Amino acid sequence: MHYELYYWTGIQGRGEFVRLALEDAGASYDDVAREQGDDAIVRFLDGTHEGALPFAPPFLKAGRLVIAQVANILQYLGPTLGLVPESESRRLYAHQLQLTICDLVAEVHDAHHPIASSLYYEDQRAEAQRRAADLRETRLPKFLDYFEQVLERGGGRHALREHSYVDLSLFQLMAGLGYAFPRAMQRLGHQLPLLRALSGRVAERPHIAAYLDSSRRLPFNENGIFRHYPELDDPR
Repeated sequence: MHYELYYWTGIQGRGEFVRLALEDAGASYDDVAREQGDDAIVRFLDGTHEGALPFAPPFLKAGRLVIAQVANILQYLGPTLGLVPESESRRLYAHQLQLTICDLVAEVHDAHHPIASSLYYEDQRAEAQRRAADLRETRLPKFLDYFEQVLERGGGRHALREHSYVDLSLFQLMAGLGYAFPRAMQRLGHQLPLLRALSGRVAERPHIAAYLDSSRRLPFNENGIFRHYPELDDPR
């Protein structure tokens, strides 16, 4: 199967969670907007194409299927790409974990845009500082401790006792948080040995290592979800 991934150009964003799965599996895919421009996405969002109507990218085209939402896309790709166990209980658990990752990603976004996505960060800086403080002190420890427990229950090396798309998403989560909140993550790091070790192992997987070293892996920047504003990080 050849896939078409639709996500905005210039940022990793939520599309990166899907991209990592495709890259890790060595799947054949086109990163459509990077090749054709963002207008290729807009045509889908405007309803020009037949079939399922996505609300926003990322979405994936697989034959006649159009699948949106990160967790939904990964739930679809997992069995085909060999990135989820065969049992129904494990697949449901993988989906549950991915949805929880998506919850945290949404909170990270809202730390720098707590009032409205339509406003610039500079228009909500004061509110962002309050929201980011709560994220760093309360929400990040709660979520990351949960994922640390997940790894411990999974034998210490994988979320599901074997490599899965959840491991890839946890790698991306840790990478993004390390970029956005380097001081906070350094403070929390000693409490997260399993997550840190998992991130290192994922980065060394052959296809992932090649991808990270390629131009396909865009750098984090202040237009994506994980943004580094020093004033939103732990005080120096």
